[in-house]
Amino acid sequence: MPVLTPRQADIVALARDNGRLDVDGLASRFGVTPQTIRKDLNELCDQGVLQRYHGGAMLPSGVANLAYESRRQLATDAKRRIGLKAAELIPNDCSLLINIGTTTEQVATALRSHKGLMVITNNMNVVNILQGYTQIEVIVAGGVLRHADGGIVGEPAVDFLRQFKVDYAIIGASAIDEDGSLLDYDYREVEVSRKIVESSRRAILVADSLKYGRSAPVRIGHISDIDHFVTDAAPSERLLSICAENQVAVDIAVEKPDEAVVGAR
Repeated sequence: MPVLTPRQADIVALARDNGRLDVDGLASRFGVTPQTIRKDLNELCDQGVLQRYHGGAMLPSGVANLAYESRRQLATDAKRRIGLKAAELIPNDCSLLINIGTTTEQVATALRSHKGLMVITNNMNVVNILQGYTQIEVIVAGGVLRHADGGIVGEPAVDFLRQFKVDYAIIGASAIDEDGSLLDYDYREVEVSRKIVESSRRAILVADSLKYGRSAPVRIGHISDIDHFVTDAAPSERLLSICAENQVAVDIAVEKPDEAVVGAR
């Protein structure tokens, strides 16, 4: 394990909480010069702890995803806002599929006040979130339980989903490429996500803006396969153009003034 200074350890903790970090914001927070922060970031990136981008740094991406509990700590407020916004798109008395993901779990949490829902999921965390809410019928996909995140994956889960044609699908992705490709890490999970989209009349993608700067090796599909994209910050002009060309509605879950986190920049 790399040896970190106290300030570098605090920077890594901030990256886990907020995702992206900018040099000027860190300099102001710690009361040091931008040059000092750049030196810290360079050392952390050299050690593989963080990954640089222009003007700052973020947790690294690659062929392996972060641990599930670590992902839960990333962009927590943004995911909560996305969950609330996506839930507003779902009426009472309808059917929906929800896949694996920390953001889709926030949608499930926001749906607990709905009535007359049928929720089919391959996410055991969603099952736990909705357990006890008797106005919502929960159906669990069969398959192989992935202990790391409570996901049910594999061909049995895909076969199970072939039985359904639901009103809405709620899916997440680990990365969104500039060309509109939706990406993930586990091909078994991707097969389930593809079937979830195919088995719905309307597909809603929920993904925070950190996904714009990440990469992953397995292609779920393209953003043109989606009907509605809910995020916390506007994507690039290129991605917005792709959404517009394919009639994909983009909904930004902005932070309300009374929800602002004190000291967050």
